[in-house]
Amino acid sequence: MIKSLCIVVLLLILPSLAFTQKARQRLPIIDMHMHAHPANRFGKVGLPNPITGKPSAATNDEALLRAALKAMDHHHIVKAFASSYLDSVERWRLAAPERILGGAQIDVGIPIPDVVRLRQDFTAGRLGFMGEVGAQYLGLTPGDPVLEPYFALAEEFDIPVGIHTGISAPNTPYECCPKFRAALGNPLLLEDVLIRHPKMRLYLMHAGYPYLQETVALMSIYPQVYADLSAIDWIIPRADFHAYLQALIRAGLGKRLMFGSDQMIWPEAIGMAIDGIESARFLTPKQKRDLFYNNAVRFLRRKKEVNSAGAKVPGSRPGS
Repeated sequence: MIKSLCIVVLLLILPSLAFTQKARQRLPIIDMHMHAHPANRFGKVGLPNPITGKPSAATNDEALLRAALKAMDHHHIVKAFASSYLDSVERWRLAAPERILGGAQIDVGIPIPDVVRLRQDFTAGRLGFMGEVGAQYLGLTPGDPVLEPYFALAEEFDIPVGIHTGISAPNTPYECCPKFRAALGNPLLLEDVLIRHPKMRLYLMHAGYPYLQETVALMSIYPQVYADLSAIDWIIPRADFHAYLQALIRAGLGKRLMFGSDQMIWPEAIGMAIDGIESARFLTPKQKRDLFYNNAVRFLRRKKEVNSAGAKVPGSRPGS
């Protein structure tokens, strides 16, 4: 009797669950934080995923690109903000020009881009945002004079700037970046930059984790500042991520938080990051839509071109 009842219940709910999953996959997602890295970005090919422990299946640059595009197709990611070495970014952009928006990354191991070249790339449309700005990895505060020309250029062209905030992997100063300091990830260090560049569209990558109060303070005072949930939505313990996300929502910031995967050399991270948000039971369907799509549309000022269902609005420009 009990077995029969269970079968009946499953027959009733499984179609509903399948419909929900298919409906979600049809809805568009904007990934505000992805990387267009070569497969050996971190020294060698096949490094293990920090969560699954499995080596990256991307054995070369082309395999990594194709696996990332396949994951984007599967999860209906309609736009991805991808950064890395400029030549690698351009290769990814040319492979999917309608979906990949290139970014100028400033980080350890990546040559600091020339401002003159960036001006040409922004003018020509080869690049569309500044980021990831990894000042923390270089041992710099966001207000360091070295970065000032880049922020000024971003404000001039009215392009988004994504800056690394918060923490990094264990042993970062010993194994990767000797100048890295956790204290340099405090979002409040950005305040003077915002004062100098009031029109700059800035978003905090990794949402300032674990600097919760500092993140809330900065975003409360400066409404132009948004944040992405990249990396923390799949790398840190799930309970910690949900607690942090819920605290940001309770602070009234739910309309300014955006999805990001921080896909590096593990394309499966895209699905893991999506699941990090989907599994948050305290979020309503509307709040999830905001995180996955609507908030980025607002931040990117694309409201007139794309509606909340992801369909093109009549008269909008193609490829936006």
